[in-house]
Amino acid sequence: MLQRFDVDDVATGLCAYLDASPSPFHAVRAAAELLAGHGFTEVSETDPTPMEPGRYLTVRGGSLVAWSSEFADGPATPFRVVGAHTDSPNLRVKPQPDGTSAGWQTLGVEVYGGPLLNSWLDRDLGLSGRVALRDGDGIREQLVRVDDPVLRVSQLAVHLDRTVNTEGLRLNAQQHLAPHWGLGTEPGDFRGYLAELVGARSADVLAWDVMTHDLTPARRIGRDADLVASARLDNQATCYAGIRALVDAVEHHDGPAVVPVLVLFDHEEVGSTSERGAQSGYLPATLERIVLAAGGGREDYHRALAGSVVASGDMAHATHPNYADRHEPTHRIRMNGGPVLKVNAQLRYATDSRGAAAFTQACQRAGVPVQTFVSRTDLPCGSTVGPVTSALTGATTVDFGAPTLSMHSTRELAGVADQAMYAAALAAFLSPPSARG
Repeated sequence: MLQRFDVDDVATGLCAYLDASPSPFHAVRAAAELLAGHGFTEVSETDPTPMEPGRYLTVRGGSLVAWSSEFADGPATPFRVVGAHTDSPNLRVKPQPDGTSAGWQTLGVEVYGGPLLNSWLDRDLGLSGRVALRDGDGIREQLVRVDDPVLRVSQLAVHLDRTVNTEGLRLNAQQHLAPHWGLGTEPGDFRGYLAELVGARSADVLAWDVMTHDLTPARRIGRDADLVASARLDNQATCYAGIRALVDAVEHHDGPAVVPVLVLFDHEEVGSTSERGAQSGYLPATLERIVLAAGGGREDYHRALAGSVVASGDMAHATHPNYADRHEPTHRIRMNGGPVLKVNAQLRYATDSRGAAAFTQACQRAGVPVQTFVSRTDLPCGSTVGPVTSALTGATTVDFGAPTLSMHSTRELAGVADQAMYAAALAAFLSPPSARG
């Protein structure tokens, strides 16, 4: 199966997807366009779920669910679900952002998630997201994207912060992270700026979900060009691998009856509690609607879930060469060493032996190696969409990822070869073997 995922082709596609996805809304739109090119039809959630077997997707803000019912054998056919998230830590524009300081026009922002704050300093920053506009008596939404370097958060010069290199950088999120975007003693007009971007009157700009993004494009780096550096690898690398895997699984299906599903959630970085996060009813409701459209009922839905397996994907910490002591010594993770099983006894990851076996089997079928990550016992462990998805569905769930360094920086690092292995493993997961296989 790995031979169907050319290393250079997957890396090139990933870089293009990352560059097209500065916000969760853009990430979902880019995903929908890629899937549409392979026969997936977008369905509004307010419309009936199609009863005809086929390839479909729905979009809810910065989240997406895509599935194929082509290989189902009745309404109780189990699901194979790959999950990821579209959001990344960043700086988000406040509702009343315009300010001034010392002759500079500043923009009020709020920290989203848990970024490495220092990585946002001295960067050329753009803006992206969506705007809610008055449309007669209704409301319409429009995506916005500014790839001009309109914002900057400048660091204090070392001459004025003499202990920064010995005692470390200390940032107050309210005081030190407001980007400047012009000169003047009067505040700027962010609402008017957005109105001009979208071709609307300022009074018709009702609200926005707008965030900053680093303008440096994704690119291959390293002596042998075997690494990829980019913003938002956590977790859009998994989103892209999931897209490639779903397409491969439906176009090369050769296993038992199954409904392969890809779900891309928003808001993972802030706890997943929203109408479109992993703690919402978005995925369970979609799965139930698939069962109902196939002529089933609640009993069939619960039977389908009982036979389902969920693979929750999020990037994994590669062992850092300068901080190897921060990693579990018997669980070293190598860049370009293959997908990573993520295990935690406190269930910060949902992996148990059944889920681990299913994912390991998928890696073996794909012909790729598998690594295992656990945190040091004396360090806290992060989490993913896996535990909450497992709790909401009752399905066997496994957490996994691809190796990365500098997680939550504006510029993260991953392995080129890992991306093809990642997609191949997920394709194998979405196409499980028969009972005998």
